[in-house]
Amino acid sequence: MRLVSIAVVAANRVIGDGTDQPFKFAEDWKRFKALTMGHPLIMGRRTHQSMGLLPGRFSIVITHDPASVDFPPDAQGNLRGRAVPGIKEAIELAGELDQEVAHVVGGGQVYATTMDLVDELDITQVHADAEGSVLFPVIDPRIWREISREQPRKEFSFVRYRRR
Repeated sequence: MRLVSIAVVAANRVIGDGTDQPFKFAEDWKRFKALTMGHPLIMGRRTHQSMGLLPGRFSIVITHDPASVDFPPDAQGNLRGRAVPGIKEAIELAGELDQEVAHVVGGGQVYATTMDLVDELDITQVHADAEGSVLFPVIDPRIWREISREQPRKEFSFVRYRRR
């Protein structure tokens, strides 16, 4: 299974303020939906609270208190998520659910903890700084090789990196 971090990252590496992300682009959301549909999402508790359960994706929430996270079933009675106590359990569960790919979707602590474990980074690279205290880890060019960059938009570019 490939493990891919996907994030909207400001020029100064800001991804949020602890409750929300500073940038919301319709084209980015459409792309996020297309890339993640049908695959598990790994996230922290606050990201889950902010994002909620997304249709067509299984949420794996990392939290010190898994029993505190509620996952109502979908209309067909299927479970839509599960809380686990750590990164190791999240990745194992994702591998059981999908042998192709799982996406790490935040927040900052989860990105930092998984940076040495992910195979690829799918970054919406914003061409502006943002206010906020939550940062995406440094993308070290000695470790990460840019493998694609879509035609830049006015406000952002879609950039994909693969571990060297």
